[in-house]
Amino acid sequence: MRPTLRQLQYLLAITDTGRYADAALRVNVTQPTLSEQINQLELELGARLIERGRHGAILTPIGRVVAERARRVLQDMEELKSAARSGEDGLSGRVRMGALPSVGPYLLPEAIKRLHAAYPDFRLMVREERTAELAAGLAEGTFDMAIATASDISAAQADHLFTESVWVCSAPNDPLAASREPVTLADLAGRELLSLGRGHKVTAIAQVIAAEADCRLSSEYEGTSLDAIRLMATTGVGLAVLPGIYTMREALRDPDLMVRRIDHPVARRELSLLFRASSPLADSFAVIADALRQTAAGFPPQAFVRN
Repeated sequence: MRPTLRQLQYLLAITDTGRYADAALRVNVTQPTLSEQINQLELELGARLIERGRHGAILTPIGRVVAERARRVLQDMEELKSAARSGEDGLSGRVRMGALPSVGPYLLPEAIKRLHAAYPDFRLMVREERTAELAAGLAEGTFDMAIATASDISAAQADHLFTESVWVCSAPNDPLAASREPVTLADLAGRELLSLGRGHKVTAIAQVIAAEADCRLSSEYEGTSLDAIRLMATTGVGLAVLPGIYTMREALRDPDLMVRRIDHPVARRELSLLFRASSPLADSFAVIADALRQTAAGFPPQAFVRN
């Protein structure tokens, strides 16, 4: 007898909750049933997977290895079921997407509406993460796909979506507010740039701009959101570095917003839909990528760099 998928689910429930009682509630079985199935799994594998004590259930070193592989097996099974459903009925089932927080909230709502209208049985589960977490999530199977910069997650397969322009936002009385034309790096010399915390792609771009333009990235203020650094910039604290889609959305809502595109090759961000090359959902990903591109086409062209 081989380990069953149900037994692997029980093991992961214990891994995630740290307690047999909580794990049993999660998988909707009695605690004795769960304990018996874990015992059977250990007998089948010939190894002790869990230490059970007063402080809960702790995985042994072998248990951690088995749990990691079990998670991959179960994720692969979900992908296979989604692929089978997609083959019969078109895009359907649940697909897990990771997205950069500086693009997801502004691009995905309309794209999700578009996909749900065309494929009623399809559900896109989205979680926002920084680049490093997106790369790890793709590798570990937490995400089926991710919207990010392909150069930062080189191990993944990439379907290019668009190249986004990068802008600066200033206070209304700032000298840069005298024009709406693109700024050069020389215009930014000596200025202070505002961006998000470390680990965000927008911040990495701001760091490159600061180095190339002989200006500085603020060490006194790191925003928790694009809205936060935009609002700080409007008070004169510094110049907010903002991606194109976000900038154009805000400019449409507030025509008086003082924003100018940075005219330099370093001031751009190439976004792609990334996924594991081994994924059986490639056809579904192509449909999703098309929906994302169609949604992006609805933004003003200034949001993008046309090569």
